[in-house]
Formats: sequence, structure tokens, C-alpha cells
Amino acid sequence: MLTIVLLLFPLLAGLLILLTRTSREASMAALAATVGELLLVLVAYRHSDTTFSAAWMPDLGINFAVGMDGISYVMVLLTALLPPFIVMTARQRTYKPSFYALMLTMQSALVGVFTATDGFLYYLFWELALIPIYFICLIWGDENRRRATFKFFVYTLAGSLFMLVALIYLYLHTPNHSFDINALYEAGRSLPAETQTWVFWALFVAFAIKMPVFPFHTWQPDTYTSAPTAGTMLLGGIMLKMGTYSVVRWLIPIAPIGWQTWGMTAMILSVIAVVLASGYAIVQRDYKRLVAYSSIAHVGLIAAGIMTFSVEGLQGGLFQMLSHGISVVGLFFIVDMISRRMGTRDLASLGGIRSVDPLFAVLFLMILLGSVALPLTSGFVGEFLLLTSIFKYHVWLAAFGGLTVILGGVYMLRSYQRIMLGQPNELTAGFAPLTSDEKWVLIPIAILTFALGIFPQPILDLTAPAVQHLISTLR
Repeated sequence: MLTIVLLLFPLLAGLLILLTRTSREASMAALAATVGELLLVLVAYRHSDTTFSAAWMPDLGINFAVGMDGISYVMVLLTALLPPFIVMTARQRTYKPSFYALMLTMQSALVGVFTATDGFLYYLFWELALIPIYFICLIWGDENRRRATFKFFVYTLAGSLFMLVALIYLYLHTPNHSFDINALYEAGRSLPAETQTWVFWALFVAFAIKMPVFPFHTWQPDTYTSAPTAGTMLLGGIMLKMGTYSVVRWLIPIAPIGWQTWGMTAMILSVIAVVLASGYAIVQRDYKRLVAYSSIAHVGLIAAGIMTFSVEGLQGGLFQMLSHGISVVGLFFIVDMISRRMGTRDLASLGGIRSVDPLFAVLFLMILLGSVALPLTSGFVGEFLLLTSIFKYHVWLAAFGGLTVILGGVYMLRSYQRIMLGQPNELTAGFAPLTSDEKWVLIPIAILTFALGIFPQPILDLTAPAVQHLISTLR
């Protein structure tokens, strides 16, 4: 029952926010709602029964069924942890109440994606999550928002159609025509190898677009760059994890023979995304676009590790989803702070900010070090486990996948050097000190970056039973 509360609370809060009159009232209400959701998720950590199932359309074998195990809980935790920070960043600008209502609606849909145990309900929440972010990007994005948002919408909608066809096909092959996740598992595993192949690819295309991995990644940099900062945080911090989570929960358990046959190909595409995106990031002058490409590289490594379907790969993937979500929200907020103060994101125009605001320099560096996987940061734990799993699977894939650590250090540290070091110029000499709201975002994110790196075991212990169980079902 608690899962239903987690699902409905943001949606109801979003509807109530539409009754507020000013941006300040709306932002305060949204902050209270997102903090309340986070507290509920923390309560759920000690709650033994998080499943709920009720007949919805029984004649069609559709139930309103949700539940959480360790895998789902980490994703729900991420979905609850980041929105308070995102609301705090949005408070730096003036947004209408409808902005916060859309944001909370999206949070509700994301919780649904991560907890649904009915295939039809899962697809419904998958599509519902697209609608709020589409309007957020379209209404509050920059001058290029229409073209970028249209491309994003077409890509994701096309991928969703592939997934829908696969789910309906599996549904028709269940004994009692049911969308229950376990029934879909059994139906998929009973299919011959040739059929599992196309089911695998139909699902993989939908998930690969959302992550995104090569060659389905071209929508991402334009959309991330043109979206408002809060929208980019929702996309990069949480929404792309829908794809990686779905590979774990739906793709491989449904089509294990398809995965055994084509998993290597999917891993190669993921590793190509790592190398290609890292190369693009190195040559960027727009810092927001650089961070967007870095996100593709990090998620490519997550996808490759998950595709090993090993304990290290799944544990590392889940941990890195949490770590990446935290760090990318921090980095995009830093981009927004620089853009608002300086009026530019061009790296060549910046420099010397460290001398003007040392506190900002320290917090920026702490978050950035998590992104480049420095030991004792959260990024190191996830990437170490991911690279270990890939190395055990294929040495050369690990060698190329490991380039994300080297190349990530190159473009991230070089960008820090250009922005923060040297002497202030006429533009950066007027860099304003951090506000209290900005400190409330950057300091907790910096602390989380190192806290998860030093004490990763609680998260690993949480996901271990569910990971072991899921892997055992394929043996």
C-alpha cells in the first residue's frame, strides 16, 4: 500500500499546486511536496510489504500491480532524492505553477515505471512520463526548443511503439492472456530463439533510445542543451535511467536467448557510445553541451555492464545510476549558475572564478571528481564494478569501455581549468557569491558524492538479494 502512496502523492500535490497564484507559492509547495515524497521513500526502506495489486481490466488480464524490491527501491530513491534539488534550482528563475505541476506529474509517472509489475501498466507510465517533460522543454526551453523537442518526441514515441508490439506479442503467448510480469517472463522464455531475437531487439531499441546509446543518441545533446536547466536535470538525472532499469527488469529476463545471442552486439553499441560521446565532449566549447555528451558516455558504460547480467554488472549499474543522477544534477546546476551570472556557457570566455569565489571552486571540484570516478567518490564504486564485470566478459570491450575514465578526466578537468583557474577577466571578475539556495543544492550533492563513495555498502546490501534472485531465474 505504501507504494501506492508514493505513486499518487506527487500527482495529487501537482494538482494542488495549480491552485497557487504566484511562482514563489508554487515553488514552496513543490519543495514541500518533494521533500515529503523523499521522507515517504525513506520510511519505505524499513517497510516489508510494498506490493499492491488490484483487478483493473480483468477481462484483458490487466491489473494495477506495483511493488518494490531492492532494484526498484534504488530507482525510486533516486526519483525522490533529486526533485528537491531540482526545485531549489528552479527557484532561481520565475516559473509558473504549471511548471511545478508538470514536474510532480513526471515524478509520479517515473515512480510508476520503476514499480509496475504489470506490463500494460508499465507501458502506460512509460508513455505518461514523456508528456510532462515534453511540455517543460517546449514551453520553457531556449530558442531552439521546438526543433529539439520535436526530435526528442519522435525518437521516444517511435521506440515506444516497438516496445508495445513486443509486449502485446508476449501477452498473446501467455497461457491466460495476462500482462503480469512473471507471466511475460515465462512467455518470453518459451519462445524459440528466432522469435526471442526480434523481441529482444524491439525492446532494446525502445530502451536504447531512452538511455541513449549509439546510434540512437542524436536527440540527446540538442534536447539537453535547449531544455531549461530543471528539465535537463529531470532528463539526465532520472528519465534516462528508465532505459537502463528496463534492461535489467524487462529485457534480459524476458528474452534470455535473445540476450545470449545478441548481448555482445548491444554491448559493442554501448561501448561505441562511450568512446564517441567522450570524443565529442573533448571538442565542445559550450559547457552544457559538454556535460550532455559526458552523460551519454557514462550511461554507455552502465548499459555495457548491465548487459553482462552478472552480479558485478547489475550491482555496479544500479549504484552508478544513483551516482550519475546525483553528479549530473550538480553539474547541470553549475552550468546554470555560470550561465545566469556570466551570460555565457562558452569555455573560452571564462576563467579565474576560483579567485573570486573559493567556496564555489571547492564544491564544483568535489562534484566534478565524482563524475571522473576518483577513488572515495560514488563514481569510483559504480565504474569499478562495471569495468570489472565487462573485463570478465570480454577484455577488449573493457579496454575501450575504460576509456570513459581517462577521457572523462581529460574533458572534465580541462573544463574546470578553463572555468576556474587563471586570472579573472573583465567578465568573471564580477562573479556573484553563492546564494543560500545555491549552497543548499551544492553542499548536499558534494557530501553525497563522497558519502556514497566511502560508505557504498548500504546500497549494495539493499540491491544484492534482488540481483541474486533475478540472475538465478535465468540459470
